Amino acid sequence: MKVAIIGTVGVPACYGGFETLAENLVGEYCAPDVEYTVFCSSKAYKEKLDRYKNAKLKYIPLRANDIQCIPFDAISLLRSMRDYDVILYLGVCIPLFSLLKKFCKGKIVANIDGLDQERDKFNWLKKTYLNFLTKNKILAPDIVIADNKGIQDFAKDKYGKDTIMIPYGGDQVLRELSDAEQQKILDKYNLKRGQYAVSVCRIEPENNCHITLEACKQTGMPIIFIGNWDRSEYGRNLKSEYSECPNIHIQDPIYDLDTLYALRKNAGVYIHGHKVGGTNPSLVEAMFFGIPILCYDVIYNRETTYNKAGYYNDVESLKTLLNNYEDNGAEMRRLADRHYTWKKIVKDYEDTYRLALSKG
Repeated sequence: MKVAIIGTVGVPACYGGFETLAENLVGEYCAPDVEYTVFCSSKAYKEKLDRYKNAKLKYIPLRANDIQCIPFDAISLLRSMRDYDVILYLGVCIPLFSLLKKFCKGKIVANIDGLDQERDKFNWLKKTYLNFLTKNKILAPDIVIADNKGIQDFAKDKYGKDTIMIPYGGDQVLRELSDAEQQKILDKYNLKRGQYAVSVCRIEPENNCHITLEACKQTGMPIIFIGNWDRSEYGRNLKSEYSECPNIHIQDPIYDLDTLYALRKNAGVYIHGHKVGGTNPSLVEAMFFGIPILCYDVIYNRETTYNKAGYYNDVESLKTLLNNYEDNGAEMRRLADRHYTWKKIVKDYEDTYRLALSKG
């Protein structure tokens, strides 16, 4: 079964959720009868590989994001139309996708990601365009994958489209790191085990970073908040306003996996402020650390955590939780082990390919 993966920056993964998904699909759990080809952005990789894990790699000389995502995806689709049994399209941003799809030999399985039109940073014109793309990417594929029941319900209620629900995995964050090694990392950041909060995200308004910071400031809860603070005016303003708070550690992105593991594993609580996007990979990852989790109160987060986390919707409700939150860490880890391991996710994707082919 020949499967092309298009729509991502590529592998090895060095960016976001779709890239991590592709990395794991072609990894150790890949079935022996599945042969992957991943279309990658040559702009993102200095070293060009012929193969990576269980996949062939092909490069497109464009960026896979910003405005270039449209020609990047279109070229990837055109190059995969005739040679593959299944095309796994992650994201779907081609305006003429429904037209091009008619010329594909193989079946198209698409993970439609989140509802980007809900993001605060977009103006009405871009939201209108994104609404058009959303309709296109829900109705055109042979099979649609939704990563969250909230997205699944949206596709059914608005467009009458049945989807298959497959979330992201998160157990790739687990590492073998001794207590002494973890303590050394905590000491570097002047943090005490179990006595601080942690949050990791892109610094954008829809991730409610301002709510997290203000609640921690008012309660005195120590927090290390990891993100790309200097990328936007929103982030720079928050960094300037809260950097002087003695209990708040504003931290630029950390790429060392051992450091990230130690900081998340030893926190007293994880705060997840996302309000759009379906199943957020960062939330799934946090569940594997077995620490209490507090989430912004939207359907996506409730579905991901099976209504077992703590939920807030403003500064006051988050303050209340921070002052007295339930230790739901063991339940979060149990749910993660049951629903969000990559072994399970990879099998679900491969079963979906076979279902698509069985439809003739």
